[in-house]
Amino acid sequence: MKTRAACCILIAASVASCAKLGVGKPVPVKQEPSPFGSTGIPPQMRARTEDPGTPVVPGGNAQGQTGPIQITPEQDIVFTDPDNPDAVIPELSDILASQPKRRGPWEQSETIARKRAGREGRPLLIWFTDSRSSPMCKAINQELFSMPDFESWATEHLVRLKVDANEQVKDPDISLDEKETKRVDIRTYVTRLKKQYKVLGQPTLILVHPDGSVIGRYRGYQRGQADFTWGLIKQGEAVFQNSYQKWRAGLEKKGYREWADRSGRKVFARLANYSNGTLILIEPDGTRCKTHENKLSDSDRDWIAEQKKLRGL
Repeated sequence: MKTRAACCILIAASVASCAKLGVGKPVPVKQEPSPFGSTGIPPQMRARTEDPGTPVVPGGNAQGQTGPIQITPEQDIVFTDPDNPDAVIPELSDILASQPKRRGPWEQSETIARKRAGREGRPLLIWFTDSRSSPMCKAINQELFSMPDFESWATEHLVRLKVDANEQVKDPDISLDEKETKRVDIRTYVTRLKKQYKVLGQPTLILVHPDGSVIGRYRGYQRGQADFTWGLIKQGEAVFQNSYQKWRAGLEKKGYREWADRSGRKVFARLANYSNGTLILIEPDGTRCKTHENKLSDSDRDWIAEQKKLRGL
C-alpha cells in the first residue's frame, strides 16, 4: 500500500515538473526583430525620431489613410465632359509627344515629375536645396549628383526633381515685371512643397512612390559621405521595387495594362471605352486620353482583337 502511494506521489510530481517545463506544448519561436523596424527602411532614410516606422502600403503610409492618393493636382487632370464625352479628351499621341524638354537631369515641375514617375514605374527623388546659401547643398552636388557613375545609375532607376529655394529666373525674353512675378511663384511653390513634405532644412532628400506615399527621407549631408548617401538612396529604391510591383499588380487586377504607340512610347492605363476602333484610356491618377487602335503597337492590336473575339464582336 505504501509502495502504491509512493508511486502516485512520484507520478504527480513528474506531471507538475513537466507542466513547468512546458513539455507537450509547442514552444513559441522567438521572432527576431527587423534591424530596420517594421518598414524595412534604414533609419537614415526616415525622419529622425524614435518611432520605428510604419509599413509602406499601396495608397500611402499615413495613419488612417485609405483609398488611392491623387498624385496630380485637380486642375491638371483632364476629365470627360458628360455632355460631350469626346470633346475635352486629348489624343494619346499628343500627350506622349508633348512632354516638355528638360534643361537637365532634374525636373523643375512636381506635376511633370510625378507624371513621369507614374508612367515610367520609377520612384521620384526630390532634392530640396539652397544652391546659393548652403555649403552642404553645394557639397552633395559636387561629390555625388555631379558624378558620372551616379548620373548613369539615377537615369536608369529614378525620376529626379530639384526644389531650389534660390532658383534664379534667367529668361532674357521676359520683362522685369514678369521676372518678379515668376520669382514670387517660385517662392510660393517651394514653400508649398516644403510644407507638404515637412522639410525643415537643406539639403533634404525625399523618395516618393508614384502613388504619393513617402518611401524614405534623408536630411543633411557631411563632406565625404557621398557613397553612404548613395547607398541609402539605393536601399530606398530597392524597397520601392517590391512595393511598386504589388501596387501595379493590384491595378492590373482592375484592368490596367501597359499600352504602346507605334513609336514605342508607353502609358499604363485602363480601357474605359471602345467604339468603332476608338479607345478611351484612363491612367491611375485620373488622366484620360483617346486614340485609335491603328495607332497602337501590334501587341496592343492583337490584344484588342482577342478581346473582341471573346465578346463576339
